[in-house]
Amino acid sequence: CGLTVHSDQRLLEQMVRNLLSNAIKYTADGKVLLGCRRHQDVLSIEVWDTGIGIPDEELNAIFEEYRQLDNPARERSRGLGLGLSIVQRIGRLLDHPVRVRSRPGEGSTFSVVVALAPRETAPFAEPVQVSVKDDAVDPPNRNRLILVVEDDPEVRELLELFLRDEGYRVVTVPDGAAALQQVKHGAGPPDLILADYNLPNGINGIEVATQLRARLDREIPAIILTGDISASTLGEVALLRAVHLNKPIKLNTLTEAIALLLPPQAPVSAPRTWIPAPHGASAISVVDDDRGVREAIRAVLEDEGHVVEDYASCESFLAAFQPGREACLIIDAYLPGMGGLELLNRLRELGHHLPAIMITGNSDVPMAVQAMKAGATDFIEKPVGREELLASVQRALEQSRDSSKQSAWRDDAASHMANLTSRQREIMAMVLAGHPSKNIAADLNISQRTVENHRAAIMKKTGVRSLPALVRLAIAATSSDGDAVSASFKNSDPSR
Repeated sequence: CGLTVHSDQRLLEQMVRNLLSNAIKYTADGKVLLGCRRHQDVLSIEVWDTGIGIPDEELNAIFEEYRQLDNPARERSRGLGLGLSIVQRIGRLLDHPVRVRSRPGEGSTFSVVVALAPRETAPFAEPVQVSVKDDAVDPPNRNRLILVVEDDPEVRELLELFLRDEGYRVVTVPDGAAALQQVKHGAGPPDLILADYNLPNGINGIEVATQLRARLDREIPAIILTGDISASTLGEVALLRAVHLNKPIKLNTLTEAIALLLPPQAPVSAPRTWIPAPHGASAISVVDDDRGVREAIRAVLEDEGHVVEDYASCESFLAAFQPGREACLIIDAYLPGMGGLELLNRLRELGHHLPAIMITGNSDVPMAVQAMKAGATDFIEKPVGREELLASVQRALEQSRDSSKQSAWRDDAASHMANLTSRQREIMAMVLAGHPSKNIAADLNISQRTVENHRAAIMKKTGVRSLPALVRLAIAATSSDGDAVSASFKNSDPSR
């Protein structure tokens, strides 16, 4: 084809290579054809095959990570099913739509739609020099380096593409020895280690992270990927103070984990002073290192008539804090420097009983328990819904103003807990202590399905929809009657 397209040469090549590889894999005999068709101002790059074809109900599913139509047993020798997932992800990144049509038993056609270059653009033109304004801001992750240690080339390639798309610098290596050499002679110390647990050549992912931390003399955040959920492996990860993620990894789960361990760098905010609240309005302080989150929460609260101050760190909040006024604190659980839990404990030590709402990006039950023990009135998850946020703020302010309402809330919580059977209370205690259903089943000598049924019954009887909400209710009930519910929190450990 003599036409010129506007694209990224390396990434477009990767898309075509993956489509050709996929066609060859599923075509036992016949032909595979690569060709181009022009449609007005776009070029359709197409891969045709005479292979097994795809059922209509599977046409969308084939782009899912680790999906292979002819490999239900997940045999590693037949690949991981990441080729089409990578094609779709690159296509979205480059704005190249990916289309597929197929007939079972007759073959398939995959096409990548790419914009044609303007007529005046010469092939292989020199790169255009783009001027950048002085006040332009770098992406928040630009200077963060992630070291990926993974022996499977398909997974390694997927992780590199994904993380670069998220704005990180990435170095990938196939084993522990290469990781140690890379840090010694390569790109410098990483900001985060992402390692498979099972690696070749005698060094597993935990040992890689341990040796790198010792060599660099600092506790580098680490994520360990593994399909092994045995108690011994999970214990090793816990001792490392690392995050454990199951394989096959879901990219949105990985995004959340990295955000917790490696939050975007934020400029240091100058100390602020309190703004007097109008009559009848309440002052809300929002502490979160994510500027987008702060602005979204501010918009919702100001729309309801509240005065809002926002801070990028706990340190900047403390520098401006002035006690003795009606106010509420909304704080992220995980922050660079002083964390949200540490701030609540500091305020408590100073004798300030500011109603506080803690927010986090995942269902972290042990953290919810610790936060509410430290005085938080509520614990909600990101993304925070408008109605949930407003209800939480209203509840916190009402309890702060009126002790009778706080007492009524506790009595109501206790009445909900009274509906639980002794077995349900026992299971709830273990859930709130951070134990997974599989371990609860083993400890109680019952099936995992029975545990899940009890958990569903607990949520229904208590009228809650999430684990943080269950923590909230159990804490209130404990404060009300001090009964066996308090056992739920004896073993809660934020390091779980």
